[in-house]
Amino acid sequence: MQWPGTGDPRRRKKTIKFLIILLIIGVTVGVSSSVIQGFLGQSDPLKVCIENRNTPYKMSVTLELYVDGNKAAIPANIGFGDSLGDDLLSSDCQRTIYTLTDDGTIYVEWEEEYPFEVGHFLWIWEFPMKDMDESKSRIIVDGKESDRFIHALLKDGSVYRAELYSEGFDESQESDFLPPDL
Repeated sequence: MQWPGTGDPRRRKKTIKFLIILLIIGVTVGVSSSVIQGFLGQSDPLKVCIENRNTPYKMSVTLELYVDGNKAAIPANIGFGDSLGDDLLSSDCQRTIYTLTDDGTIYVEWEEEYPFEVGHFLWIWEFPMKDMDESKSRIIVDGKESDRFIHALLKDGSVYRAELYSEGFDESQESDFLPPDL
């Protein structure tokens, strides 16, 4: 079978030349996009490692997590580069939001003040929020329910209580989900 544009030798050369130019343009755009995204991501506190950075902005908060009415443990060493997913973190990468122990204390460090949120911690932890029913779930900050839910800003010394319910929990009346044992 003859492919379109390859039967006549003149047309074949034009087609091959066109495909080579198209390939060069595609590779150039792809590489440029990767370089630009990498450059812009260097200052995003949620995506970088902080080992070699001066981080004078520090805070610690406490988070109590309840999933489907059951207290869930927040494991130690969240934010220490155990994920090699989209961000391709190495095992020695320390993130800006992390835990050292399993007592629910969350530590935050960055170069300057930044509006860190409860949701940022859950994202770094890779907590499956998509499985939670946001209409039934709530975040309580220092004893008062936050109207910002997971977008509640972290404030040094505050105590947060996250009451999350998995989708379909009311129908089953049993615990459908607990966070993974890390």
